[in-house]
Amino acid sequence: MVLSEVDRNLLRRCLDRQPRSWEDFVDRFLGLVVHVINHTCQARAIKLSAADRDDLVAEVMLALIDDDFKLLRRFRGESSLATYLTVVSRRIVVRELLKRKSNAVSLTEFREGNGHHAGNGNHSAEDRIVDREEVERLMRSLEGAEADVVRLYHLEGKSYHEISAQVGMPENSVGPMLSRARAKMRRSGSETASP
Repeated sequence: MVLSEVDRNLLRRCLDRQPRSWEDFVDRFLGLVVHVINHTCQARAIKLSAADRDDLVAEVMLALIDDDFKLLRRFRGESSLATYLTVVSRRIVVRELLKRKSNAVSLTEFREGNGHHAGNGNHSAEDRIVDREEVERLMRSLEGAEADVVRLYHLEGKSYHEISAQVGMPENSVGPMLSRARAKMRRSGSETASP
């Protein structure tokens, strides 16, 4: 899908900092960002409170305006603006979720005082070790570039662009390779679980 004239004008207005341009941008794409957040969390079986969702929306929007709209200035117009924002939003959300997981406390637990406080992550650290060991065990069913791509993406949190540069493959090949590798890992996991 190509960049529409409406989105081209909206993007230009934002980058030129015209009055009400950012508000119009948010009105147009807020629903998309919320959808990406919901879908990303649902795919990872992460339950979000309304406050957590609002925090993630704020993270995405702040990233878009950060450094004089750096992410929006990078957009080359080779796809629709919605497609670009979907990819960018997903990366920001995944990075934020990984950061929260590594900090071993969810915003909800912190606000409600139900979980460990930020200084005491013993249980969560054990969970992270078990999760990492499980991923590494499943990765044994992969070889070569597939294993490298899964490790870089899931364990090191690298972007497709960073993975492409590191392993020397086209950026648009990273996603399909991840999909194939995940399918192999699922098959390997279900075979191990079977009696």
